[in-house]
Amino acid sequence: MRNRLLFISIAAILTAPIAMNAQTPAPKPAFEVASVRPSPPPDMQKMMADLQMGKKPEWVRIDGSRATFNYMSVKELIAYAYKMRAYEINGPDWMVTDRFDIAARLPEGASSDTAPDMMRTLLDDRFKLVVHREKQDQPVLALVVGKAGSKLKEATVAPTLLDDSVPLKPGESRMDTATGPVVLRKNPDGSTTYDMGARGSFKLKFDRETLSMHMEASSITMTGFAAMINTLGGGEGREVVDSTGLTGNYQAAVDFALADLTSSLHAQGIDVPSGGAPQGDGATDPEGGATVSAALEKLGLKLEKSRAPVDRLVVDHVEKSPTEN
Repeated sequence: MRNRLLFISIAAILTAPIAMNAQTPAPKPAFEVASVRPSPPPDMQKMMADLQMGKKPEWVRIDGSRATFNYMSVKELIAYAYKMRAYEINGPDWMVTDRFDIAARLPEGASSDTAPDMMRTLLDDRFKLVVHREKQDQPVLALVVGKAGSKLKEATVAPTLLDDSVPLKPGESRMDTATGPVVLRKNPDGSTTYDMGARGSFKLKFDRETLSMHMEASSITMTGFAAMINTLGGGEGREVVDSTGLTGNYQAAVDFALADLTSSLHAQGIDVPSGGAPQGDGATDPEGGATVSAALEKLGLKLEKSRAPVDRLVVDHVEKSPTEN
């Protein structure tokens, strides 16, 4: 009997700290307040004018405690919340076409770095979003070396690693992508530099006269080059993956046509007039610049249709109409 009582006493002592240390789960990061409204129909003339200046109709701005999401599709909102690209998310077609404007306020003292987590909470609460991750065999575009061999120039300087502890400078912003962080920098000449750290950097500038996008890459890896094409929209909705086998750092400069940008928007479900620009793998574009295929050919590279196992975020459930503000 004494042994039995002793056993009960020891068990009580061992389990007591567990009960004492049990805590309520920390609340999920959330906006203090948020207004979600369907986006009004866009002014197509203004949209085309903005595109010619290198501006897309959808954008995200975090200014102090104020967060604004303009003309964002549900797929883009999910991509922002989960720090992924839109093509990495599988779900119903309407997630591309239905667009929303969101105005939200961050809690006092909250960092803008937590805004994606807050957006995830908003999607869970207001759109009843349910997702899971899985690896799927998907159509991709493989970046490969052409028959004549690579014409890329070896870089003369090594890329500079990104330091998360260094605060952003005026005019800089940071975004997290599936392949790593990127720091964006607005330059005095109107161009934007995309600094990918160890993967190198590239600069994009829109030419209003030729309606083309000029790209200059500095000390870029082929993984970074594939990410650049994805950023530009050259994959037309497909993920571009590096299959070149090239392991160095390279310099490159090339011009892409405006049609590449508009075709990317078409792939995202935005009805933008193409002005009669040809689609597909044509070598040139009457609107200026060269198509992605022709531009890459000058560098001794090309894109080939392929399939590969890639990570995907699958939407199991999402409401088409969010709950009331």
